[in-house]
Amino acid sequence: MGLLNYKHTAAERFMRYVQVDTQSDPTSPSQPSTEKQKDLSRILVKDLIELGVTDAELDEHGYVYATIPATSHKEVPVLCFCSHVDTAPDCSGTNVKPILHKKYDGKDIVLPDDSSVVISAENHTYLKERIGDDIITASGLTLLGADDKAGVAIIMDLASYLVQHPEIKHGKIRILFTPDEEIGRGVAAVDMRKLGAQYGYTLDGGERGHLEGETFSADAVIVTFNGISAHPGYAKGKMVHAIKAAAAFVDLLPGNEWCPEATEGMQGFVHPTSIEGGLEKATVQFIIRDFETAKLAAHEERLKQLMEKAVSRFPGVTASFVVKEQYRNMKEILDLHPYVMDHAEEAYKRAGMGVQRMSIRGGTDGSRLSFMGLPCPNLFTGEMGIHSKQEYVSVQDMEKAVETLVHLAQIWEEKTK
Repeated sequence: MGLLNYKHTAAERFMRYVQVDTQSDPTSPSQPSTEKQKDLSRILVKDLIELGVTDAELDEHGYVYATIPATSHKEVPVLCFCSHVDTAPDCSGTNVKPILHKKYDGKDIVLPDDSSVVISAENHTYLKERIGDDIITASGLTLLGADDKAGVAIIMDLASYLVQHPEIKHGKIRILFTPDEEIGRGVAAVDMRKLGAQYGYTLDGGERGHLEGETFSADAVIVTFNGISAHPGYAKGKMVHAIKAAAAFVDLLPGNEWCPEATEGMQGFVHPTSIEGGLEKATVQFIIRDFETAKLAAHEERLKQLMEKAVSRFPGVTASFVVKEQYRNMKEILDLHPYVMDHAEEAYKRAGMGVQRMSIRGGTDGSRLSFMGLPCPNLFTGEMGIHSKQEYVSVQDMEKAVETLVHLAQIWEEKTK
């Protein structure tokens, strides 16, 4: 299998793109959250124009829009292929030094800039399936950025291939590169009318053959405790401590269930992500996750009861409980459009792969896009060990993803009457 008469560009592009620091910032209110994300976006626009994708543009919100024109005379639905340019705040993305390990031999990969960082097949079992592949890692001091610059490089390689092979029949394809996916704001300012697509696919998945059509539904909760300040030397009977109430509240959270460290598969969780404050005011922030949207309210009610229990222990303390919707399980939309997943599954098979339909214990830009009118499952890229110094990607996985996208574009054209 593979694309005939084509020399892939995904690996070269990927190794160039990861050297651009595009870390997003959850504390920044701006759009995008960091201006440096646009550094890569400008490179992508330039690269697209050099390929012949002449309408590529970067807007003020940090989105790259571009079009691969249709080569079919049929009224094929417009597809969008989407990836995000930002990298996670969890680990440094500054001065990334990508290293290409040719024909991986199955041994531990010791990263040269910090020999304590070892990517082993024992801890990364997928590596055993990639023996013989060319593996790209960082150097040990940073993340790699395969999440999601692998997706970006795959879409760019697809554009390169389709521009060079106009004999491939496909409909109009819209390219969308987004900022701030890692902080949950990836499509907050997308102009859906400008995008003009009917169906979409994000390229932000992991193992070859994985096809993801279900995500968590997600809320955020902010619990604020209000105390009463007094001079500590004269505080008896006057001071009411917000920090102590917040600490008691967190201590009520179970450690053996209902939390990320004790859940897996289709189980939801409640997870405190930060705690901060002082004597008069202390705040605990949570993310609430479940595959069944209706269960979010039950999780939130249980959490609220724990808040009230903590408050009851500290007379004079008051508390507030604020819920903010984040995203919803895209399966609710994709179930209304089953052919979107079916076409992807057929493309995987044409590319010579088995298919595993998976649920994501997280979210993607596709979660929000699906509810914005663009049914949008998630396809594999090969990105593994994400958000860490042990991140890696297989070159052959990226190239297989490009081949899959070519088949997918053709399938949509074939299925159009």
